[in-house]
Amino acid sequence: MLMNSTVKPGKPLRGTITIPGDKSISHRAALFAALAKGESLVENFLVSGVTNAMLHALSLLGIPYSLTGTTLRIKGNGIRGFQTPKNTIHCGNSATTMRILTGALAASGVPAVLDGSDGLRRRPMLRVVQPLQQMGVAITASAEGGAPLRLEGRPVGMLLTPLHYNLPVASAQVKTCLLLASLAASAPSVVSEPLLSRDHSERLLSAMGVKIEQKFSGRAHSVRITPPPNEALEPIHAVIPGDFSAAAFLIVASLIVPGSHILIQNVGLNPTRTGLLDALLEMGANIQIHNVQTLSGEPVGNIEVRHSPLKGIDVSGERVVSMIDEFPIFAVAAAFAHGVTTVTGAEELRYKESDRIGDLCREFKKVGIVIHENPDGFIIESNGNVPGNGIVQPYADHRLAMSMMVMGLASKKPITVQDVQIISESFPDFLSILQSLGADVLD
Repeated sequence: MLMNSTVKPGKPLRGTITIPGDKSISHRAALFAALAKGESLVENFLVSGVTNAMLHALSLLGIPYSLTGTTLRIKGNGIRGFQTPKNTIHCGNSATTMRILTGALAASGVPAVLDGSDGLRRRPMLRVVQPLQQMGVAITASAEGGAPLRLEGRPVGMLLTPLHYNLPVASAQVKTCLLLASLAASAPSVVSEPLLSRDHSERLLSAMGVKIEQKFSGRAHSVRITPPPNEALEPIHAVIPGDFSAAAFLIVASLIVPGSHILIQNVGLNPTRTGLLDALLEMGANIQIHNVQTLSGEPVGNIEVRHSPLKGIDVSGERVVSMIDEFPIFAVAAAFAHGVTTVTGAEELRYKESDRIGDLCREFKKVGIVIHENPDGFIIESNGNVPGNGIVQPYADHRLAMSMMVMGLASKKPITVQDVQIISESFPDFLSILQSLGADVLD
């Protein structure tokens, strides 16, 4: 059922909140636990459309699990412990599910077909297919280079060829896929990337007993992974931190709505994920971090945010990788900043759930924002105000939908966002949390 929501500018946002578990880590924790030998316990697991796609895939592969609230128990049977699925594994709209699951399937050696939504079928998959083929994995993509992906089986005892691969574009999903496939290689593999992408997989694999060695050369990063001798990871008991990418929407909302002051508790602060914080601080944001600690191998802390006048900045280079998922909401902050904001080197945004450059520019113009589209980014010119008074479309992209709802909290006139049900893919509690802070959102 399609839903629209109208967001009206209103009173300040105030309160103390917690947010759901990190989406990226939840995906990985569930899948990695399935490759362990024994039962793993994962607390604060994100329950959403995309993580449900992963759990459904694991059930088709014969992995027993139970989910009570946000506590997930999974009983793994080792790297070769998957059963051959009787049906196509449907990954919904989740590229993370498809890409990292493909790596685990390549290691397991079972035949499988992975497919997904029309949007997922448009996502580029040759970036995982081609290096897997180099390892000896019998895998093919569609004629367009996307889903469905088809993997043929591999005889028990037959190992994969070790990989030494340089990623042309930094990608945590592709890196994770190749690291998982390397668990079944005959010798250590090395995966290199031009810039360090999020490192949740490296942290989690290390915690599960896999030998992970990392090196840096300038801005480049490489991971050397040694296959475990027992063909299994060690079970884990993990507590997943709050999702920084989810917190980003509430951070920017508090910055742009006059009089706002919020505290977001227990948020993941992995430095490969917090480029948005650096960008917002450079823009003049009043953000403070408190009570930083380590939780299940990940840095976690509380984020305090107060309304702040912002100024335009330039974003490029390494910062692009560390805030790749936050550009839609960063663009909202830029729309309320004084001056010019320029983003370059972000062409990868065109290959997300939507074309996040083209679609963002198109919809922002509908509500009176001066924005210029470039092949690898955009330029926003602003006097600190957004006129609003428009109807916008998120193009089945949960991050665009939430970003445009946040925009409506501080625009001069209300903004109506179509098809907001897509938000449940990653942040089902988003609307209720906004309303608990005082936002005026009407269905």
